[in-house]
Amino acid sequence: MTMSLAHAPSSRRLDGLLPFWVGIGVYALLLAVGSGLLNDPDTYWQITLGQWMLDHHAVPRTDIYSFTMQGQPWISTQWLAQVAYALAYNLGGWAGPVVLAAASASLAIALLAGFLHARLARTPALVILAATLALMAGHMLARPHVLAMPVMVAWVAGLVDAMDRRSAPSFRLLPLMVLWANLHGGFVLGLALIGPIALDAIWHAPKERQARMLLRWILFGVAALAASCVTPYGWEALLASQRILGLGAALAVIGEWRPANFGKAGPLEFSVLAAFAFVLWRGITLPPMRIVLVLGFVYMALGHVRNAEVLALLAPLVLAKPLGEQLGQPEAAASAPNRLFLAGVALCLIAGTIVIASKRQYTPSERAAPIAAVDALKQLNVSRVFNDYDFGGYLIWRGVPTFIDGRTELFGEKLMVDHNDASGLAQPDNLFRLLKDYKIDATFMRTESAATKLLDRLDGWEKVYSDDLATIHVRKDGATGRVRE
Repeated sequence: MTMSLAHAPSSRRLDGLLPFWVGIGVYALLLAVGSGLLNDPDTYWQITLGQWMLDHHAVPRTDIYSFTMQGQPWISTQWLAQVAYALAYNLGGWAGPVVLAAASASLAIALLAGFLHARLARTPALVILAATLALMAGHMLARPHVLAMPVMVAWVAGLVDAMDRRSAPSFRLLPLMVLWANLHGGFVLGLALIGPIALDAIWHAPKERQARMLLRWILFGVAALAASCVTPYGWEALLASQRILGLGAALAVIGEWRPANFGKAGPLEFSVLAAFAFVLWRGITLPPMRIVLVLGFVYMALGHVRNAEVLALLAPLVLAKPLGEQLGQPEAAASAPNRLFLAGVALCLIAGTIVIASKRQYTPSERAAPIAAVDALKQLNVSRVFNDYDFGGYLIWRGVPTFIDGRTELFGEKLMVDHNDASGLAQPDNLFRLLKDYKIDATFMRTESAATKLLDRLDGWEKVYSDDLATIHVRKDGATGRVRE
């Protein structure tokens, strides 16, 4: 008995550090696979735009990177994240965005771990965190949504904590909404969650407090809406997010916006089925509004695979309290970590990061960076290039005006779908029409694409460069558009 009592304070101190160690572990893992965070071609144009804002001390309001939409109205709801990535790149090369994205993602996981650890026994909390990492693995990229992750977790955790306490949230959460609205357009979700969470908190509160709580939640919601407009664009940021969601068929042609595919078992499909089986096995029950919230997150993830991180990070927050009541709560309150100890570990992390970043060569995926092909393209001095969607980011990086790129909301549903049908020859006439209507001088497509194979045989188009990644065709005088035998 004496020994167990003697070891109890030490055990509680270790428990208090669990979220801390989880965050460090995730950070170390992401640094180890650092180049994987650079596998998205959009990272190129995000950094380029961030540098433009640093150089001009302004935010964009019209398109300056494509020739198809040159001068058209366009705003960047991710401007602050883009500036952060540009600063990180200026400071450390490609290691800068890797470290920044890794630190942000690990902070989000650590915040989630702390929330779960305060409400759940250690084993179920760790199982949930493992599932969270699996769901997020494919979305750990040096892009703005990763920088918004810890803000999203902190915001929703604050709302859910108020729901757990059957109270109203603190107005001290509002700076998080300001930050989120400047980092990523996903802040709209944070606003949308206020309503259902407030309804649950008010419904379960004592009747004599419900009217007062309703007023406080309404005031908080109005204040949050106002806070979301504290951006260089004001309320236009809300409209921009709506335009993205209203792109319809265009979203289906972009990998991250496609629905989940249960024809093959991936982390998302496996996690949904495993959770369903566990609920049936253990007979887990939830209050009605929490069921609605969790089903909403599942629906979002199944509708667009990019929302897997929303399910991974937010569903555990909503489930933590009822799961703790049914699966087991922490045995005792964990002791707060010693500040001097945390400062020492932080210094070690900074030193370790500097050493690792200086020794490792982080580089983006070669498939998104056809360096030699762009070198050849720039020597041709052509101005109107029909490019593959995935090459748009790198072309912006190299200063080549694009036909299309990752700024989907700028190009709109019709052009996105027409381009996809043309490059894949789902509608061959679209290819001929786009080449003619936009007076295309050259094409810059993936070598294995269907459009490239057709252009190889199309009268009036000459192949002038080709490698394993990209092929360039240029228009010849007197092109007829007939297919050569």
